[in-house]
Amino acid sequence: MNLLLDTHVLLWWASGVGLDDGAVDVISDTDNLVFVSAVSIWEISIKQALGKLSIDGDLDAIAPEDFETLDIGLAHARLAGELPVHHRDPFDRILIAQAKVEGLTIMTRDREFSSYGVPLIGA
Repeated sequence: MNLLLDTHVLLWWASGVGLDDGAVDVISDTDNLVFVSAVSIWEISIKQALGKLSIDGDLDAIAPEDFETLDIGLAHARLAGELPVHHRDPFDRILIAQAKVEGLTIMTRDREFSSYGVPLIGA
């Protein structure tokens, strides 16, 4: 499975707290390719700058080396803008668009993602 982590899932993975055992097993499964979007790092960085989030250590170390990075491309940006407004969070809209364009399954606890017909797996 090709898996895209929602930002909260990435933070829970990095902290070792918050994910259920099934989610940990899916992320840990070496048969799965795990992606981290640049938008998640951007979101975390903004929340840090606003004082809404504090993380220990270097932001670059949040995504392990064995995770794949996913840059934001023009097709992602265009689709994010065209999506119906079921979800107003621009970071989540990019994640949804990336999953649709790249054929990825999103791991999240955000129930609003299901309105977009993108493959989901619970965290």
